[in-house]
Amino acid sequence: MTGEPVLVFDGDCGFCTTSVRFAERRVGVRARVVPWQFADLRALGVTRERAEREVLWVAEDGRVSGGAQAVARLLIAAGLPWSPLGFVLRVPPFRWVARGVYRLVAANRHRLPGGTPACALPPRSGPAGSPPAGSPPAGSPPASSMISDPGVPDPAPSSSATSGPAVSERR
Repeated sequence: MTGEPVLVFDGDCGFCTTSVRFAERRVGVRARVVPWQFADLRALGVTRERAEREVLWVAEDGRVSGGAQAVARLLIAAGLPWSPLGFVLRVPPFRWVARGVYRLVAANRHRLPGGTPACALPPRSGPAGSPPAGSPPAGSPPASSMISDPGVPDPAPSSSATSGPAVSERR
């Protein structure tokens, strides 16, 4: 560890980036802030899958908190006036409510202000890393390019369904 906490977030998500920048300006984040795409996740002791799904707080001692508890740790580290709120978010039943609210926001971040289709969470994998039940086999074309029922309109194309090479824009 580097001796300072690290806040890891999804740098490709506009909503996440906006939220972190807001926290830096208004709350005063006392940690190194890094998008998971540029972090040495192995050195931090976290997996890519976890970093894709939730904001992470890696403490000085290497303990990792994710989601609502990462936000609570951020608030505690920020000091007054934020730390009391952080402590409240660590205690049941507030902890449970915070977890539910965090999951709701994370699942819908692509619909929130600043969010884009790139903000959508990746699908959860099934047992032993297999794709979820009902998902197309590996190597299948994207759903938007498959033949669909003529009576059902195709979903809006995603950025991955566009023609040409994929380009990742860093914010």
